[in-house]
Amino acid sequence: MSDRTVRILRPDEQRAAWDLFRAALHVQPGTDEEWDRVSAAYEAERSWGVFEPDLVGTARAFESEMVVPGGKRLPLAAVTGVGVRAGRTRRGVLSALQAAQLGDLAERGVSLALLHASEGAIYGRYGYGVTTLANQVVVKKHRAQLRPDVPAGGEVTVLGIDEAAPRWPELYAATATGHVGAMTRPEIYWPGFEGHLRRRAKLVQTAVHRGQDGTDGYVIYHVEEGAAHDNGKLQVVEFSYANPAAFAGLWRFLLSVDLVDEIVLPMRPLDEPHALLFTDPRMAKTESIDDESWLRLVDVPAALAARTYGPAEPVVIEVADRSLPANDGRYLVGPDGASRTDAEPALRLSADTLAMLYFGTWRASALADTGRIEVLDPAAPEAADVLFGTRESVWCGTFF
Repeated sequence: MSDRTVRILRPDEQRAAWDLFRAALHVQPGTDEEWDRVSAAYEAERSWGVFEPDLVGTARAFESEMVVPGGKRLPLAAVTGVGVRAGRTRRGVLSALQAAQLGDLAERGVSLALLHASEGAIYGRYGYGVTTLANQVVVKKHRAQLRPDVPAGGEVTVLGIDEAAPRWPELYAATATGHVGAMTRPEIYWPGFEGHLRRRAKLVQTAVHRGQDGTDGYVIYHVEEGAAHDNGKLQVVEFSYANPAAFAGLWRFLLSVDLVDEIVLPMRPLDEPHALLFTDPRMAKTESIDDESWLRLVDVPAALAARTYGPAEPVVIEVADRSLPANDGRYLVGPDGASRTDAEPALRLSADTLAMLYFGTWRASALADTGRIEVLDPAAPEAADVLFGTRESVWCGTFF
């Protein structure tokens, strides 16, 4: 459209963008008190708007870092607040936002972008792919018994939200940022997190675990009342631990909370061993497996070069990126690293498929079998399975 403008929002336009985003999720406009808290999460020069001439679309991001296989942290843009006004969807507004935002991230030298998709059919066209999966785990508290050989754990202290919120950043940094797929949480993240919890529940509690070497785990939770006083549902918001003793100790605490019948842990790592704690492992039910986060390699050469690879014969992959053509090309990937090459490709794939392969969540052979990867060398998918594979389940653990 000739009268369409895409630009960075002014500070006085950010609340309108927030309300537009809420409306896109079918949520009523926020209050002045909510905005005072949430506005701190809007990072200058990172919030975009589409005007026609009124505001019809918005997206924003905040700066972070993400751990990739091998332990390096890469610059990450956490993309959120994406919304298009009702009546203006499917008219290129989101495409205009994505083009502007991705171009800006590339210019800034950001390696990766991450988002949580409200709809699964949207973001693949912009180079995002499902990169982490997560379980929803439910435990029936009254029937669950820990095995006698489960570690005893340490001391647990319960804090209310006013006391706990200032400590959340240090607790998270100490316990949650070492595994592959984890992201750092900058100062700008926490006001929105706190505001969400204050809206969500009447009483939010934080149980802090202290082991032999100090604080090493925490759980943020709230309890939803049931039909009877003793059958409430304990909803876990965060469960973070640095060692097995803290994991077991926090579970001992959760099982001790009164007036609770069911403990619900959403969006947990696929390989987290809840069931192994119990005399009857069926007490920890996996209710669903869902996509957790969607990754976008903004700088493909930098992202491929930063991670480590498994012991297999090198493979040449050819990448096509219609949104960021600077990423187009061939890359030699092997145990010694990854770099551009002019050699003939063994595999051809798009940017969104590369994002799905990058952390090893999806095997190259499975992506090839389902038509996402074009195979030119029959031996290449199996080699790529080993090269991109990771020992542990990759998990982000941060919702934004």
